[in-house]
Amino acid sequence: MASWAPVYPAVVPIPVDLFVSKKHPDLNGDLGFADSLGNIVFKVNFDKSSKSSFKRVLLDASGNPLITVFRDGKGSWQGFKGGDNREEDLIFRVKRTVKKLTRTELEVFLVGEISRESTPDFKVKGFPFQRSCTIYRSDSIVAQTSLMYKLHQIYARRSKFRLTIFPGSVDHSLIASLIVIFLYGQ
Repeated sequence: MASWAPVYPAVVPIPVDLFVSKKHPDLNGDLGFADSLGNIVFKVNFDKSSKSSFKRVLLDASGNPLITVFRDGKGSWQGFKGGDNREEDLIFRVKRTVKKLTRTELEVFLVGEISRESTPDFKVKGFPFQRSCTIYRSDSIVAQTSLMYKLHQIYARRSKFRLTIFPGSVDHSLIASLIVIFLYGQ
């Protein structure tokens, strides 16, 4: 397997907030991840030409494919480096463990890591309708999403929410692709 390097700040000693929305002027209705200045960091394209019922491509700000996510027929997902789905480019597999009306849980298995297939490298737990989830690596919180509440606001819109990635050695594009699966991977 070829080496794969993180693209957006590799290791940052402070939490990083990205704002997730479809309403950014540069996105044309696609999902995007912007920094605090409003600059697009990642965007997600839905490949309508694909024979697969579920294919999403996570792109960097320049439009280069970082991770392509495919849903297989068994209800699980696979993430590949770049824009292809070659077996040697496989980065991770995701399996849904809980799918209730309001709650979803996913287990993420990194490919090439020295670990047993039965022990997930990450767990994603949350509520897609509320745009709320937490990503864990063992007992540590790696990232978390939350709606954008304002002071004296009773109802928070679901069209824009915050993704906070906590310090550590986790690639931000991997976290963004897990959020895409969490939101769209029904």
